[in-house]
Amino acid sequence: MSPEILKYLLVGVVVFGFLVDKILSYLNVKQAVPQVPDTLQEYLSIKKLQESKAYQLENYRFGLYAGVFSFAFTILFIGMGWFGAVDTWVGSYVENPLYQSVVFFAIIFIGSDILSLPFDYYSTFVIEEKYGFNKTSTRTFFSDKLKGYLLSLLVGGGLLLVFLWLIHQMGSHFWWIFWIVASVFMVVVNLFYTAWILPLFNKLTPLEEGELKQRIIHYARSVNFPLDNILVMDGSKRSAKANAFFSGFGKRKKVVLYDTLLEQHPPEELVAVLAHEVGHYKKKHIVLGMITSVLQVGLLLFLLSQFIFSETMSLALGGEVWSAQLNIIGFTMLFTPISMVIGMGMNWLSRKHEFEADAFAKDTFAGKPLAEALKTLSVKTLSNINPHPWYVFVNYSHPPLLERLARLES
Repeated sequence: MSPEILKYLLVGVVVFGFLVDKILSYLNVKQAVPQVPDTLQEYLSIKKLQESKAYQLENYRFGLYAGVFSFAFTILFIGMGWFGAVDTWVGSYVENPLYQSVVFFAIIFIGSDILSLPFDYYSTFVIEEKYGFNKTSTRTFFSDKLKGYLLSLLVGGGLLLVFLWLIHQMGSHFWWIFWIVASVFMVVVNLFYTAWILPLFNKLTPLEEGELKQRIIHYARSVNFPLDNILVMDGSKRSAKANAFFSGFGKRKKVVLYDTLLEQHPPEELVAVLAHEVGHYKKKHIVLGMITSVLQVGLLLFLLSQFIFSETMSLALGGEVWSAQLNIIGFTMLFTPISMVIGMGMNWLSRKHEFEADAFAKDTFAGKPLAEALKTLSVKTLSNINPHPWYVFVNYSHPPLLERLARLES
């Protein structure tokens, strides 16, 4: 295949991914505003449903503008050979191929982030502010950006150096060696995320002594789930939206509750939410998710090893000679259709796991308080209670609200 034909193929793949995403978003936002379901009569009104629809429409239109902007830049960079031009320019100043690759990716990453910055700012301080969700200050917004850059430089840059060194030193065998490195890294991050990374952005404090903690500990013991680490995160620092998540394995397992969750729900509902999270652990979803992610990374690296040394790919992106960094860029584009299929499979598995965790909470605690917690969360976050089935199939990691309620309340 000639570089010119490959360039057209890359453009075609990018166009395909963009159209699929926008068509699905259009189908979803065009769903009619339903009547208030019987199960939500005490929580929801037509006015609230209309507000939810307005929120969806505003996010859809904004996402369309942002998507078109990003899409146009990507097409220009491919069609005009600007990826190769940046690579050649960096090579004229940096001789070491490893450092050249790192500088190239740093320029692309920072440049992309700067271009998306106005969109991020508008989403946070206009749309989220308009609907009462934003609690982020301008200082926190930019502080998060700087911390993200620093973390990317130290962690991402270090991993990238190892990755590129293996490519240059090990040839086509690089993929399985880096697969081991990446797998170990993923496990370590999961174990120490709440201790090392999360505190850079949020304050974590132990749950106060009182009725809620006693009820949580009592429930955990009743299902043979020793739990010493129950943490509260200052999620209200950034958003009014509430959440909870589980992190770690073994003795390092932790449950993190957003402070907004504590404010919005009575103890019985909070214990039900915890029971759902415990269900993920008891059903081995955490381990299965980790194994699936490791296998996915292995597949990605193996496929990359089939393209990484192609000079044609580098030339198609405007390079003058073979370039590992250009081929990585090109591969991420070609991988888009496969990534979409894998993503749909992962989302299907995630939805299945959510149903199983709901069932565990229902069997070991109660279904009604979890259902009530989900209703409150959905209404307060203006969730779409009538999403398009195809949009759900492709994009939803959690089942739609009404499907979960039907099982919990049966």
